[in-house]
Amino acid sequence: MSVTVSEKGWVVIPADLRKKYNLRPGAEVSVVDYGGVLALVPAMARPVRQAAGMLKGRTSLTRALLTEHRRERSRGR
Repeated sequence: MSVTVSEKGWVVIPADLRKKYNLRPGAEVSVVDYGGVLALVPAMARPVRQAAGMLKGRTSLTRALLTEHRRERSRGR
């Protein structure tokens, strides 16, 4: 697939690829130079915000293990 670079340096990403990669107007992409090969890489929108709260409400594994260890110790005494 090939596209043409405009006088302003603009490149139009074909509609099927925009849909496939969920690129909507205003979406950011990174332009990466792989030594002679240019790549457009979709930028993740606010990766920290997307990850924040993923584990919210879950007990930490460390805390759960310590609680279990204490229970086992108290049963043994």
